[in-house]
Amino acid sequence: MIEDKELRSLFKIESEERLQHLDDGLLRLEKTPSDQSLLEDLFREAHSLKGAARMLGLAEIQTLAHQLEDALGAARKGEAVLPPEAVAGMYPTLETIRRLVQMAIGETAGTDSGVQEPELTSAARPWVEAIPAIPQADVPKPQAFRIEMIRVDPKKLDALLTQAGELTVTKIRIARRLTEMDELLDYCEEWGRAVHSGQLSTNAGERIAQRLEPLQERLNQLRTDVYEDSARLDFIADQLENGIRTLRLLPMSTLFGLFPRLVHDLARDQHKEVELVIEGEDAVADKRVLEEMKDPLMHMLRNAIDHGIEAPDPREQAGKPRAGTIRIKASQTPASIVIEVNDDGRGLDIEEIRRTALKRGMHSEDELAGMSAAQIQSLILAPGFSTSSLITDVSGRGVGLDVVRNNVERLKGTLQIESVPGKGLTLRAQLPISLATVRVLVATTSGRRYALPVEYVQFSRKVPLHELYTMEGRQTISIDGHPVSVARLDELLGMADAGVRNPKSSRNPQTTVVCVILGVGEDRFGLMVDEVVDELEVVLKPQSKLLKRVRNVSGATILETGEVCMVLNPHDLLKTLCKKSVSAAPVAVTKTAPAKKVLLLAEDSITTRTQEKRILEGAGYEVVTAVDGADAYNKLGTRSFAAVVSDIQMPNMTGLALTEKIRANRKYAELPIILVTALASAEDQRRGLEAGANAYVSKPSFDQRVLLDCLARLI
Repeated sequence: MIEDKELRSLFKIESEERLQHLDDGLLRLEKTPSDQSLLEDLFREAHSLKGAARMLGLAEIQTLAHQLEDALGAARKGEAVLPPEAVAGMYPTLETIRRLVQMAIGETAGTDSGVQEPELTSAARPWVEAIPAIPQADVPKPQAFRIEMIRVDPKKLDALLTQAGELTVTKIRIARRLTEMDELLDYCEEWGRAVHSGQLSTNAGERIAQRLEPLQERLNQLRTDVYEDSARLDFIADQLENGIRTLRLLPMSTLFGLFPRLVHDLARDQHKEVELVIEGEDAVADKRVLEEMKDPLMHMLRNAIDHGIEAPDPREQAGKPRAGTIRIKASQTPASIVIEVNDDGRGLDIEEIRRTALKRGMHSEDELAGMSAAQIQSLILAPGFSTSSLITDVSGRGVGLDVVRNNVERLKGTLQIESVPGKGLTLRAQLPISLATVRVLVATTSGRRYALPVEYVQFSRKVPLHELYTMEGRQTISIDGHPVSVARLDELLGMADAGVRNPKSSRNPQTTVVCVILGVGEDRFGLMVDEVVDELEVVLKPQSKLLKRVRNVSGATILETGEVCMVLNPHDLLKTLCKKSVSAAPVAVTKTAPAKKVLLLAEDSITTRTQEKRILEGAGYEVVTAVDGADAYNKLGTRSFAAVVSDIQMPNMTGLALTEKIRANRKYAELPIILVTALASAEDQRRGLEAGANAYVSKPSFDQRVLLDCLARLI
């Protein structure tokens, strides 16, 4: 491992950038192997990586980078052409270098890499064809040394941006002091009018006038000076804040560049043809937005490839191009950035979603019947939701789109779904460009001030109490002919205090109440408050670790008065409102300890069988073991089992044969079957699905949480 902390940090950053550039470039090189400019760039990246490794004494990385450099250099000089097979052979070398880098910077355990250096150059040589040498261009004259870029610790930028936000608050406070000064001047003018109107005695009036006149002159001059200072401070604060915020903004290409290789590999593994189109790479967003959206976008892409894009033959039969298209697009407004992931695959099956929701007990038939298509489509964002008939390491485990929704909401954004059956699916995330400050609407209720992010506020209006009616146990008003659920904000927050409540909220049916209408995705709801105070741009203070997650609250801010004001979370408020409904009185139930669920485990390897049995028993299951498929089927009839967990490659009867035999018996038609096997290809998974398995967990990437998640969902 690199001992020097600073060098370790620098090499980490440099190697990540160079490996990413090599990754992206090799994908393009497969399509355009004679692109001289591209070959030049790739050669330079490999050469620089080799030099950095040599400087730090990282011999293995140096050797592998040198092999890449030689192969790319030969093609660059016109001595050889790299066919797609040779380029594809470079990817394992890049992955090996990545592992070695992680060891060098201390991110993985171990000191001996155990890596066999692939002889890339000699392996590729039989594939290349000799071509005429390309005349060498004139060597350009060296330019003067200039440093075009410096690296800044993001924590320092965060601290500066926080201070700039505080400066904005100070600016608002000074503006408030100017208002107070104006009030003081008005008071002096009233005294002056009283003196000149003769309301005071002559002597007293003269004495007051003598003192009041210079006071007014001094106050007027002070006001002028403060106005000038305030205007200057306003300009400097805005420039500073915008400048620092701009430093934190990065182009979307920083994030989008990670995905071509991911899509390439996933499509290859599933034997699908997928073309990735990237648009809007020049759009910019806050560094944290890019960091937090990496995993959600990867989930979206996996979902599109696994669930959306069809195999080439079915696409051709449906009149589509054999290759599916996934499009990632970024666009921005002055305050937000919109990221779309669109595919031209099969789209969402409304009926399948409805059946899954009903089967899982998420909603009743009557509730589903009353939902719109958009509301049913949004059910795929529920935790653990999946319509996949087969659970694999890639998808079908119900992990994915709920993660996308949670990450988008945590970034104060919204997620929308648009789908046309047979045509494709679009997931659209709208996020703020910057996260340091937020524009809010401040409202009061029960004597307290609360802030609502303005991007969720549609409008506010006064509503007569007699227009309120009850629907599904919630107070409701009609807006444009559509019912909208409403509630008092203080009641939603559990802060209602009748003694402090504004008298406007009395029971007089003619009384009006201020109602703020908010929109969260496709849903609208109203919050009844006492008064809407102001619209402000504030610095959002995250919740402390002690209050890591408080329902209905996103954070806090300090108003110009010095008052701490909670910034509310509209997503949580909507969920709280939906739970407020009339329900029957609870029925007393005698609690009994639940019986352990029994699993049948079929595995011929005693080591694997013992390990899996320990995992399952540790999770609270009772486990009956079988040494092969035949033994498992014989034991299946001895008692009732909640699920079967089986290997595939076993003597006497394979796991696939066991699955088919179980499914042939109507008695076991609904019995969940999970295959845990070393056979991890898409073809193996297809055979498992055809045999009747519900889930497929591959041993090469075995994670006990995957197995336990499968059981939790299926049982």
